[in-house]
Amino acid sequence: MFARWINATRRNHGLEHATVAVLFERRGPQRIAGRASGDGFFILGKLDAGVLDECAHEALRRMQQGQPELAVSPLCGTNIAVTGFFTAAAALLAKRRADAAGRRDGFFNAATWAMLAVVLAQPAGRWLQQFVTTRGDVEDLEIVGTKEFFPGVKKVFTRSRV
Repeated sequence: MFARWINATRRNHGLEHATVAVLFERRGPQRIAGRASGDGFFILGKLDAGVLDECAHEALRRMQQGQPELAVSPLCGTNIAVTGFFTAAAALLAKRRADAAGRRDGFFNAATWAMLAVVLAQPAGRWLQQFVTTRGDVEDLEIVGTKEFFPGVKKVFTRSRV
C-alpha cells in the first residue's frame, strides 16, 4: 500500500512538472510552485483553474504519447535540495582544510569547493528526479478534475485506471 502511494506521488510529481512546462510554453514564465500528492498535485500562484486544467490535460496527453522526459524539470525543488546538501558538504570540507591553511586561502578554497558542488548538483538533481522523485510512465493515469480551494491554491486530481 505504501509503495502504491509512493509511485502515485512520483507520477503526479512528473505530471506536475509536465503541466508547468506546458503552462510556460503557452504563457511564459510565471511565479508558481507545486507539490505532488498521491491523488494529484497542487499549484500555488495566480493562475486560472481552467488554464491549469487545459495544461494538465495537454501535459498528460504528451507524456502518454512519448514525452516522458517532461517529468524532469530544471525548476524542481529537488534540484535546490541537492544543491543545498552538496554545498553544505563542500563548506564543511573546506572548513576542515582551512584549519591547516590561512584564513584567506580558506575562503577561496571554500568558494571553489562550493562552485564545484553547484556544478555537480545539477546532473545529480536531474538523476534524483528521474530515478527517485518523479516518474514519466503515466499511461494508465487520468485527470479527474481541477479544483480551486482558495485564490492562488488549485489542485489537479488524478487516478489510475488500473
